[in-house]
Amino acid sequence: MSSTWGAHQYVPETLETGIVAEEYYRPAHQMIHRAIIGLRKANEPVDPLTVAAELARRGELAKVGGAPYVHSCVEAVPTPANGASYAEIVRAKAYRRTAIESARRILQYAYSEEGDELDVRSLVEQELTAIVVGTPGLHTAPPTVGDLYLDFVAELEEIQDGRQLGLTYGLADLDTITSGMRPGNVTVIAAQSGVGKSTLALNSAVAAAKTGAKVMFSSLEMSSTELMQKVAAAEGKIALHHLTSKDGLDSEQWDTVARLGRELFKSLPLRVYRPDGAALHDIESAARACVRDGGLDVLVVDYLQLVEVEQSRNITREQAVAAVSRGLKNLSTQLECHVIALSQLNDDGMMRESRAIKNDASVVIKVERPDMDEPDSPRAGEVDIVIEKNRFGPRATLTAAAQLHYSRFVDMAQT
Repeated sequence: MSSTWGAHQYVPETLETGIVAEEYYRPAHQMIHRAIIGLRKANEPVDPLTVAAELARRGELAKVGGAPYVHSCVEAVPTPANGASYAEIVRAKAYRRTAIESARRILQYAYSEEGDELDVRSLVEQELTAIVVGTPGLHTAPPTVGDLYLDFVAELEEIQDGRQLGLTYGLADLDTITSGMRPGNVTVIAAQSGVGKSTLALNSAVAAAKTGAKVMFSSLEMSSTELMQKVAAAEGKIALHHLTSKDGLDSEQWDTVARLGRELFKSLPLRVYRPDGAALHDIESAARACVRDGGLDVLVVDYLQLVEVEQSRNITREQAVAAVSRGLKNLSTQLECHVIALSQLNDDGMMRESRAIKNDASVVIKVERPDMDEPDSPRAGEVDIVIEKNRFGPRATLTAAAQLHYSRFVDMAQT
């Protein structure tokens, strides 16, 4: 639409809509748009003469129809003040075209008989999610470091001012060392069975959700009821065994449960996903459904070694677990969410069945309880949060209080 870019030179708001060259249908208008962007970045005036000169410098003036066409585009603008509205019309048309292209790709793949039904479903979900989240099929060149500089400085100021960059884990010391949970990254929480990795992950999920983050907890071990019991115990300071045994609650504790329902559960943006199976594609489907239904900031998978992938005859168990790890890393990038993946440790303290788990993670946390083998240990009631890998800071060992009767870990300062 020539009227859209023709309004660029008069109304800066047209560019502030975020419209990109790829959203224009005609290649000539795409080239003209890029020329205008180039002039504005160079703080040069934008008018038919300068735009034509910039196109000539790029060797594109003849391709768009020459200087007369550039002048005709400007003359075609009914009123420059409506530039932003024209841009939205262009964007709407682009969205329809790309939606049609997505549908065409789905049809072609379905008719081709390539892959199996899981491959078809995965393609459909990816295309639909792209349509809902943003305009699919539009690809711009990666930004230069100059384009990234202002965002870099803004983030640097937040760091220097001590402001939280990522979502909270629920433990202040852990947030300080790692800067919190950032989108597009994976945190692995690893421990031997019974130490409390699920407790730490659920505490983190609730803490993030209480800040307004949209969270999905996918449990392959615990039922939805068990998860609700643990959240109620931690948030209401109700001993977990009182919630799980007959006549365990007194009237005051029942009042606490009712209060949690009104003040916490009804508004907490935390979803609990209990898949019928344990397949990675089921978790991916549920995560994409969350994105389509309001968004997803944090995905928790409990736990990694229980997740299944389609296996060929020749794939080893280590390769299968590595495929799950890589799949969750890719999902965090595609959906721009943070993934917390729980992992079992062997008796020797190594990641069970795959070294790829640590490679794919940005942060690796091992949970260790000194009193597991020594009930009379002077450190009874403490837990070590061992940050074994940290792309955002140093490795460290933090100590927290293990209030497992409340199904929670808290900072030592809170005890």
